[in-house]
Amino acid sequence: MQVRSTSMRGGIVIRRAVARDVKRLTRLVRGSRAYGGQYAAMVAGYRVGPDYVEAHRVFVAVDAGDSAGRVLGFYSLVLVPPELDLLFVEDGMQGRGIGRLLVEHMKSEARAAGLDRVRVVSHPPAEGFYRSVGALLTGTVSANPPAVAWDRPELEFPIQ
Repeated sequence: MQVRSTSMRGGIVIRRAVARDVKRLTRLVRGSRAYGGQYAAMVAGYRVGPDYVEAHRVFVAVDAGDSAGRVLGFYSLVLVPPELDLLFVEDGMQGRGIGRLLVEHMKSEARAAGLDRVRVVSHPPAEGFYRSVGALLTGTVSANPPAVAWDRPELEFPIQ
């Protein structure tokens, strides 16, 4: 499978994820500081596999200046039903606009797919970020122990 760049800004390239990315994506999820403490159990055994990357629209943000193509973050857009399933940015790279760039790209992909809205069930600490990039609070998803022991905000991105 050929990897094609889909967007570039400020030395960051967003491209479609491929099977060779899955170990790095899994490490990003499991190693995220946002899932420390009480949230650690949710991602402890999480795995992003090649089947997941093949079944969904998974895109990675990479450093264009890094010859190894270091993955700085990624997202996954599920089309049916429309949902932003995953969005992670490497801990040391947060606050540099990569998350915003990934959300902009996700909205573009959703628009191209004919979607008019995309749901996201947020990790509670990430709600502020999602609201800052245009998501609207629509409700709360109740806890589902043992996998998820806390209520989570449900938001929606209007796609125009």
